[in-house]
Amino acid sequence: MAQHFHRSMNTIAKVSIFGAVFIIGFSAWLLLEINRSSNVTNVGIALPQPVQFSHQHHVAGLGIECRYCHTSVEHSSFANVPPISTCMNCHQQIWFGAPMLEPVRASWKSGQALEWNRVHNLGDYVYFNHGVHVQKGIGCVSCHGRVDQMQLIYKDQPHTMEWCLNCHRNPAQHIRPRDQVFNMTWKPEDIGETQASLGARLVKEYNIEPARKLTSCSTCHH
Repeated sequence: MAQHFHRSMNTIAKVSIFGAVFIIGFSAWLLLEINRSSNVTNVGIALPQPVQFSHQHHVAGLGIECRYCHTSVEHSSFANVPPISTCMNCHQQIWFGAPMLEPVRASWKSGQALEWNRVHNLGDYVYFNHGVHVQKGIGCVSCHGRVDQMQLIYKDQPHTMEWCLNCHRNPAQHIRPRDQVFNMTWKPEDIGETQASLGARLVKEYNIEPARKLTSCSTCHH
C-alpha cells in the first residue's frame, strides 16, 4: 500500500501531543497564579473610602483597642463596622471642624450611614464565625496583619480557601492566649515560650478540633 504521509509526520504528531500537554499544564499554572495575584485577592490594595480613616493614627497613635469600635468581634459571627455615633464620641469634641470629617458630620446630622467599601469580604458560600476564632485564641494579626501600622486599611492576607486550609491543618502555629488576641505586638517569647510549645498546649486547653474535622467541607460550607 502506498504511503500517504511523509515519515516526518510521525515526529510532528509526537511533538504536537507533548506540546499540547505542555500548553495545558502551563495554562493551568498561569490561571492559578492569576487567581493568587493581588488583582484577584486585593492583597495590599487600599480601597477608596468615604473618609480616609487611619488605623495607624487611632490604634498606634491614640491607643484605641479593636473592641472599642468593633464591639461584636468576640461573640458575633461578624466584626461590625462601628456606627457614626462611635466616631462622634470623640469628634464632637476634637477635630470637630476638620474638613476631612465633613462626611462623618453629615452622616451624623442626617442619620444616613456612610457607605464603606468592604476590605475583608468572604463569599456568601463560606460560613465564617469571627467570635469562634477570637475565643479560640486566633489573634487579629494572623488574619488582618499589623493594622496598627496601616495608614489606610488594606487586605494583608488573601483569605482564599487554600490560605484558610493551611491554618486549619495546623492551627497551633497561630494560637495565642485569649488575653493577647488584640495585642498587635505580642510574641510568644514575651512569656518565655516558642509558638510550637505554646500552640500545642493551647490546642488542648482550648479544645481545638482535630485537623480532620477542621478541613472537612461541611465546616465552612454548611
